[in-house]
Amino acid sequence: MSETKSSRDAVVIERTFDAATDLVWQMWTDPEHFKQWYGPTGFSVPVADMDVRVGGKRLICMASPDGSMKMWTTGEFVVIDPTERLVYSESPADEQGNPISPSAMGMPEGYPAVTEVTVLLEDLDGRTKMVMTHAGVPADSGAGGGWNQAFDKLADLVAATAGDR
Repeated sequence: MSETKSSRDAVVIERTFDAATDLVWQMWTDPEHFKQWYGPTGFSVPVADMDVRVGGKRLICMASPDGSMKMWTTGEFVVIDPTERLVYSESPADEQGNPISPSAMGMPEGYPAVTEVTVLLEDLDGRTKMVMTHAGVPADSGAGGGWNQAFDKLADLVAATAGDR
């Protein structure tokens, strides 16, 4: 199940997974799991450094299928309520984690320097409802499509991992 809603300055996506909230939480907070699903179809995540604590830093590198383009983002964890709520900031960055202007990364004019991702998880009798809000992202930026492709990969990984438990 997938639902995407866009407002002028946020992308909101709801998904339901056939897995417990603790597993979906791990997919967001364990770097090795995160690397396996994050990014659009065909993209890889060679770097996912995540200090998952309030005030902890994150540095992510997403690479295009042929590896010719690498997009680095950095941010900070703002809220951590295990298995329920995760909030982090996100900014374009260089590979050392220094924030750079969105235009230096090829983003259109007006793209914000800092955005915020909120992930809400709700237990539905062993299944998990996830609502992800990427605030500050222009609705017409294509981010919703990229997130949906990532969440398709997440659904496959959750199903495979839940089956192994």
